[in-house]
Amino acid sequence: MQHDSTMTSTWQTLSIESANIIEKVGRVVVAVYGRRRIPSSGVQWRPGIVVTADHALERDEEISVTLPDGQGVMAALVGRDPSTDLAIIKSDSVNLPIPEFGDIRALKVGNWILAAGRTAEGGARAGLALAGVVGGAWRTWRGGLLDHTLRLDRNLHPNFSGGPAADDRGRILGIITAGLSRYAAVVIPASTVERVTEELAKRGHIGRGYLGVAMQPVRLPLKIREALRLGSDSGVLIVSVEPGSPADKAGVILGDVFVAINSNAIEDVDDLQDHLAGELIGSSMKVSLLRGGAPAEVVITIGERPRSS
Repeated sequence: MQHDSTMTSTWQTLSIESANIIEKVGRVVVAVYGRRRIPSSGVQWRPGIVVTADHALERDEEISVTLPDGQGVMAALVGRDPSTDLAIIKSDSVNLPIPEFGDIRALKVGNWILAAGRTAEGGARAGLALAGVVGGAWRTWRGGLLDHTLRLDRNLHPNFSGGPAADDRGRILGIITAGLSRYAAVVIPASTVERVTEELAKRGHIGRGYLGVAMQPVRLPLKIREALRLGSDSGVLIVSVEPGSPADKAGVILGDVFVAINSNAIEDVDDLQDHLAGELIGSSMKVSLLRGGAPAEVVITIGERPRSS
């Protein structure tokens, strides 16, 4: 009897605490009407600035949001970043409390994650999932870099996309999206959201570094690795160079094999992409390469990827 009473008390406590967390987090959650049928959710990240999932925002105009008190207001698109599946919209009528943020790095696999959202009627919506995968930085299939990995153990209703994932203290860990994985919801870390929001607010888009080459990974022959004392067994083969591109201007030619950038080994395309962050546009990088089996170096000034590409 004592055991049953203890279990009942524990479940009651968990139930009350989770409801309190959703109530707390829900104060900064809005419904975003930017697509057909059901709305997505959004989070007031800064006063007047709402973050939502880019894939759930199907139009650039006639966007509206429903506030927690049920009031509907119009909003304007500020910018999008499909590579991280984030978009920000702005409305002077959105003036909600300042969110409290948490850190994905403090999580362990199996920790409970609470999801918050808004229904089509503007009411609160709650979901519960487990931290299915927790890890370091990873690059999305669209080329965007997420600072940390948090994948839930299941998918959530599409209405949750753009809404917050919260920890057991009601701190927002990031933005939920169904647009970066087919199999389970992904949480875009708060640090990534902050970085993307900052650049979108300034420029309206995310600048991507650009060299103007097509490339593929390639294994290096053992004799070459030993002769040149290379620390890795692979590099990146240049299979085409766009005329007039930064790589072309630097003297890169078809068949070159990049093996290092600024003395950091390059083993695959992702390694090279890590050196093309938006904040590096306009800076120079020293590329160590193999040309006809002999070592060479070029210095490339990183350009900005054309918006249309």
